[in-house]
Amino acid sequence: MIAKLDCTVIDCPDPAALAAFYGAILGWKVDASDPSWVWLNDPESSTRIAFQKAEDHRPPRWPDPRHPQQFHLDFSVGTRDDLERAQREVTGLGARFLHDSGGTTSGFRVFADPNALDLPFYGTGRSTAARSPAHAPRGRNARAGRPGA
Repeated sequence: MIAKLDCTVIDCPDPAALAAFYGAILGWKVDASDPSWVWLNDPESSTRIAFQKAEDHRPPRWPDPRHPQQFHLDFSVGTRDDLERAQREVTGLGARFLHDSGGTTSGFRVFADPNALDLPFYGTGRSTAARSPAHAPRGRNARAGRPGA
């Protein structure tokens, strides 16, 4: 195992509304304390989904390939040092390196999978569930400018 899945992130124009929709379907609890990054939490496990505000969101029009489905997966690897190992292993599997936040004690690196879906890997030295909203990713463009801790 290289990492564990931290959460699925769905880009959308209204995170609170979309989280409420899925919350009603799943019976999960919505945490909309940050309106640009809303969590949907399973009250019976650590499973969660994040909904991220995307100002220029272009919704998918499945099955039209000109408007594909959109989401990304966040992974955690334990500590910042574990990112080195994770980078070697995921690039060995065919991922392409895109960005390093440059943090010295915590941070993240972003890779693209073989289909160009971005895959952020976090090395925090603490549970990713404890990440504050200030450290939550905010999309491919903003993520590249986010400083590491």
